[in-house]
Amino acid sequence: MIFSGGMAVSVEMQHTGDSGLQADVRAVIEHVLADRRGDWRVSIVGSQANDRWEMKIVGPNAFERSYTLEGSAGEHRPEAVRVILGKMLPGTRA
Repeated sequence: MIFSGGMAVSVEMQHTGDSGLQADVRAVIEHVLADRRGDWRVSIVGSQANDRWEMKIVGPNAFERSYTLEGSAGEHRPEAVRVILGKMLPGTRA
């Protein structure tokens, strides 16, 4: 969990495989959310049946979004996660 000026960013990842990739994705998410107000929680859960990761974002003011990251489409890469987050968050554009 990262604390920044009274705000927190929590990233939880399960069943996503490569620990190096997991650390890079976590760092990207923390960086994208670090300057935003309020507490943010992101969970990513991988599937053993396919190459999909289910990402759920919960933030202040009842913000809640979900997205399926497709490994075959390159969406497990940290750069792709950054772009997708940018499109999902309020007040940002990718």
